[in-house]
Amino acid sequence: MASPSSRYDLTGRTALVTGAGGLLGRQHVTALSEAGARVVVTDVGLAQAEAAVAALKQNAPSADLIALAIDVTTLDSVRAAHEQLSGRGVSVDILVNNAAIDPKVTSAPGVMHSSRFEAFPVPQWQTEIAVGLTGAMLCAQVFGGAMASRGRGVILNIASDLGVIAPDQRLYRQPQVTRVEEQPVKPVTYSVIKHGLIGLTKYLATYWADHGVRVNAISPGGVFNNQDPAFVERLTRLIPMGRMADVDEYRAAIQFLCSDASSYMTGQNLVMDGGRSVW
Repeated sequence: MASPSSRYDLTGRTALVTGAGGLLGRQHVTALSEAGARVVVTDVGLAQAEAAVAALKQNAPSADLIALAIDVTTLDSVRAAHEQLSGRGVSVDILVNNAAIDPKVTSAPGVMHSSRFEAFPVPQWQTEIAVGLTGAMLCAQVFGGAMASRGRGVILNIASDLGVIAPDQRLYRQPQVTRVEEQPVKPVTYSVIKHGLIGLTKYLATYWADHGVRVNAISPGGVFNNQDPAFVERLTRLIPMGRMADVDEYRAAIQFLCSDASSYMTGQNLVMDGGRSVW
């Protein structure tokens, strides 16, 4: 029987993280690298991917990282990335679908704030769905399909606590804005995408169950990143643990879900939100 620590060992495996240049994307790369994996660090442009690799190498110079550009919204780009890696003899064993657009809620004068559902722009809906949901589907189609043909692999979809609960729009209210229709809100797209990722997780988990591919999701809560103090105070009142997550606090969960430590787990969504969704 393997020791508990050895089940987390990813030595000899290659992971690919989409949207790896972002705040949590870099944390996912670090988590996988610390567990021994070679990690393909991808973003929409090569410059962003290379910048992420350079930053990560400052703290872990021996990390085995590959920078690669992928536009997850186009099948041609995803296929080209797969072919480029295959040409270098690299097979992806772990796919982390992390790419997303998280629109910031800001106040702006107007007859109807554009973040509100009644005025939400269709092009913005299409763009955000394309990155956060269609992108995950396309990457799973290409890289997950290759895993299924080999009979082994792991897909992890990065969802959110807002894929389990609805946004509490009271968090975003601006006291100086008197007209309801001018109040900013968390846009509809974010929750729809994250709920959709959980649905995609369950679908693929059953679809590839007999091909050795496990598919799970994680729903993180908010990460403290020097947000407006008033917002942080309002949010922490909704969290039983009374605080937002530290930026590195999800690393162990990523290692668990991507390794043999979770070998009998598929189709699940690990909610890690400080208890917010149970209140």
